[in-house]
Amino acid sequence: MEVHFSPELEAKVTQSAVQQGRRPDEVVQDVVSRYFDEEARLVEAVKRGEQALERAEYLTHEQVGQRLERFVRP
Repeated sequence: MEVHFSPELEAKVTQSAVQQGRRPDEVVQDVVSRYFDEEARLVEAVKRGEQALERAEYLTHEQVGQRLERFVRP
């Protein structure tokens, strides 16, 4: 596979690779792999949320506000 980057993005990848003591292609593979891992976690979280909503297991806006207030009060 061949991927083309703008000169600015390529410079960022190269700079990051130098700072990490790695090759640019390793940095890109790591970033892409983490992106897909995070995307999969997000999709799973959304599915769990939708399932909870279907079971009527959710908080109202007011309930969320009340819980957050407990965290910020001394």
